[in-house]
Amino acid sequence: MFWPMIAHAFLVFWLYCLLAYRRKKFTFLDGDAVRRFRDAGEEAPESKLVNKNIANQFELPMLFHAACLLLYITDADNIVTVVLGWIFVLSRVFHSYIHVTSNRLRYRGPAFITGFVALVLMWGWLFIWLALE
Repeated sequence: MFWPMIAHAFLVFWLYCLLAYRRKKFTFLDGDAVRRFRDAGEEAPESKLVNKNIANQFELPMLFHAACLLLYITDADNIVTVVLGWIFVLSRVFHSYIHVTSNRLRYRGPAFITGFVALVLMWGWLFIWLALE
């Protein structure tokens, strides 16, 4: 259960690096732009998208990390839950890639739904496991 969690953490680290790069390239163009960012949070659309995606990584994925830990400590983890964990993480990678590039909801939506379903199935299995003990 830990490898998908680690992979998700590295996705977040990569997004922070991308945010720093895009802020430097598109937002921090001059002293005025730096002051507007500091004072009003104004930033270029290119870095704002990445910033919003990072915020997404601390919403639904928090339930993912909780599920992984609970599955592990209750001995409910198995090959199916690990595969579901990887599906969730891969869906987040695709979702993030789409979000910070084309930002096309047509493609982002299915990536989100895939991860959402995988996560619901993980929690469903945990529920069943605990109910049968």
